[in-house]
Amino acid sequence: MAENTTEVIVGAGVLAVAVGFLAYAAQFAGIQGQGDSYTLLASFRSAEGISVGSDVRLAGVKVGTVTDMDLNAQTFRADTTVTLSQKVDIPDDSAIVISSEGLLGGNFVEIVPGGSPFNFEPGAEVEDTQGAVSLISLLLKFVSGSGE
Repeated sequence: MAENTTEVIVGAGVLAVAVGFLAYAAQFAGIQGQGDSYTLLASFRSAEGISVGSDVRLAGVKVGTVTDMDLNAQTFRADTTVTLSQKVDIPDDSAIVISSEGLLGGNFVEIVPGGSPFNFEPGAEVEDTQGAVSLISLLLKFVSGSGE
């Protein structure tokens, strides 16, 4: 009987630690409920370097994440959905750009705010996008002396 009680107590302790870890991981990753976020759509010529879960930043501060990416078979562009915090209103003339953290760093999605007094509605599409710039292709152009 004492052996079963010990097993139950140890099992409950392991379960409590697992729940605590998941809560911490969700908070650290910035996972939010549906009520305090909204989505915007963007279509990139090249979404190289980002994936579902990549950060969306405004002025260097994480304000959301990439929640969906899919290839559009008609336009051959990467249709991307970003989920942003409800606390952040984005002017409707803003741009979404895929940026790099540095020479060896990863890529993230950056919002370049515009000056419009009107904001994007949830589910709206951001028309002004700029895809990833390939460092390799830039270096090849420089080495080959191509002026284009």
